[in-house]
Amino acid sequence: MPALVTRDEAARHAAKLKALWETSPGLKGWLATVDHKELGKRYLITAFVFLLLGGLEAAVMRWQLMQPDMHVLTPEAYAQLFTMHGITMIFLYAFPVLTGFSVYLWPLLLGCRDLAFPRLNAFTYWIFLFSGLLFYASFAAGWAPNNGWYNYVPYASQPYNPGPNIDVYAMAMILLGISTTGAAINFIVTLVRLRAPGMSINRIPILVWGTITAAMGNLFAVPAVSLAFALLWFDRQFNTHFYDVSQGGQPLLWQHLFWMFGHPWVYAIVLPAMGIVSDGIPIFCRRPLVGYSAVVLSTIATMVLGFGVWVHHMFATGIPMTAASFFSSASFIIVIPSAVAVFAWIATVWTGRPQFTAPFLFFAGFVLLFVIGGVSGFMTAAVPLDWQLTHTYFVVGHIHYVIIGINVFPVIAGVHLWFPKMTGRMMSEKLGKWSFWVMFVGFNLGFFPMHIVGLQGMPRRIYTYAADTGWGGTNLVITLGSYLFAAGVLLFLSNVVWSRWRGRPAGPNPWDGPTLEWSVSSPPPAYNFAVIPVVASRHPLWDGRLREEAVASSLDEGYLLAKERETLGTTPVDAEPDAILRMPRESLMPLLVSLALLVVFLGFSIHGVSALACWVLAGLGGAGTLACGIAWLWPHRYMVQTLDEDAP
Repeated sequence: MPALVTRDEAARHAAKLKALWETSPGLKGWLATVDHKELGKRYLITAFVFLLLGGLEAAVMRWQLMQPDMHVLTPEAYAQLFTMHGITMIFLYAFPVLTGFSVYLWPLLLGCRDLAFPRLNAFTYWIFLFSGLLFYASFAAGWAPNNGWYNYVPYASQPYNPGPNIDVYAMAMILLGISTTGAAINFIVTLVRLRAPGMSINRIPILVWGTITAAMGNLFAVPAVSLAFALLWFDRQFNTHFYDVSQGGQPLLWQHLFWMFGHPWVYAIVLPAMGIVSDGIPIFCRRPLVGYSAVVLSTIATMVLGFGVWVHHMFATGIPMTAASFFSSASFIIVIPSAVAVFAWIATVWTGRPQFTAPFLFFAGFVLLFVIGGVSGFMTAAVPLDWQLTHTYFVVGHIHYVIIGINVFPVIAGVHLWFPKMTGRMMSEKLGKWSFWVMFVGFNLGFFPMHIVGLQGMPRRIYTYAADTGWGGTNLVITLGSYLFAAGVLLFLSNVVWSRWRGRPAGPNPWDGPTLEWSVSSPPPAYNFAVIPVVASRHPLWDGRLREEAVASSLDEGYLLAKERETLGTTPVDAEPDAILRMPRESLMPLLVSLALLVVFLGFSIHGVSALACWVLAGLGGAGTLACGIAWLWPHRYMVQTLDEDAP
């Protein structure tokens, strides 16, 4: 290992570090960047664009349902709209936005200079973007998925849905699965190998625990849904019979495979958001999180148990009562680790000194919505009650408390919290508090009545309803409430835009946060840390006041590593330094491989329209993928690891 140097000594190397790590100017640099901060912001911006698109789709649907017998949309247009709304919110917004936070923050939280595989990081972003574009290109062509985001067979089978809509859904989801899997591998390796010296397992921030748990879950869950869509595509294009009951297939196989993925996915879009809350609340309560170890264990337990509850989505399919009882019990048990986190947050607020800032309001609002969403989910875990509630608007209300209440509110809190770090400017507190109250009131006004109208018998997935049902008044309230919530979101986005250019300048640590990202300038330099810090506690910036450990963290003295793009490799458990790792430079190859793969999956999407065009496109895309992949992996001399005792 090289000798430790002080931050002042490292300042002499700042220009060299900047030249090594900074993205090249111009369009080529923008396309070729592998900087985790740039890619993290792109994830966030892209996910919010999809959030707005999904919101527009919801606004049109709510206009249609505002009163009985409305015919703004045809049944087919409504089917495509509500399917795309679900896909957009669940797959293109809820998880990618959390990935954006993690891509931006992980190296800063862990004390390293980038994620383990920077080019893979760029590749997974481009694949995510292109899968979203494939979805929306099909929307523009009138071929958008139209069978709900759960896409049940036999309705998704060729005889009942002969257009290319379902093929597009299948291919875009498999493409998106490549992105999700690649990102998961990147996070896992980064956590295992790139933590700052001294950041042992029990000193890792909760946000990192939430993301790594989701990443591990995705490695097991995503293959199930990719297999489900691949089998469906074969059924549709080559007359196989995986789901065709008349030929010995099993339609329920789809539901099993889909929900083996679908239910863990719910936790994948919740646990990193809970991590944001667990790291954010202590900052605004001026004390460490109560029950750190219990919260970490509950995070892991939630994901593990999440793989044992998928059948609670299938109680109405006629499965044996023994199986239903088992999965019902598992669904009840999963409440326990969730409750541990809730009590930890409440205890932190209760024993701390709360600062009622805009981000704290969003965190506090999340805790209430988390409880409501959890209780409504708890109700559907009971088999007799689920039989009454399934396929009603009650379930729509529940899922919106999960997706919006447990995801959107923490995400917006996180934007308020880390916006100064990303931009160097503070967001407006006044606009932030206004947007919170408008969103909070609008959300509960718009989505809580969905439970009531569901209990009154209104089914989900209907494009209109008769006047004599008596649902008109409640639906009017739902529509007005959801529009008010949308106004709150627009107010928040206005705050982002205004603050980006006119916000008050922020220093390195405007919130007095305890973790490593607050030890560097706002925005951080291209190389993150002038010297790799040495961590001695869970809250390195609060060492002086908490005195958790006998030895304080060293933020002003560490390893320089300025010979090439380098970062420090550490051991998996105790994070002891054991290697200097060379990192790749920026490259266009991740983008080109992604484009080539897009051509492959575009070809497969239109197989039902033109088999010749399909195979031509797939062939060209496959050749491009192979050629660009070889160029990507071609060895470079600067990446060769050498033993050099004179290394700085």
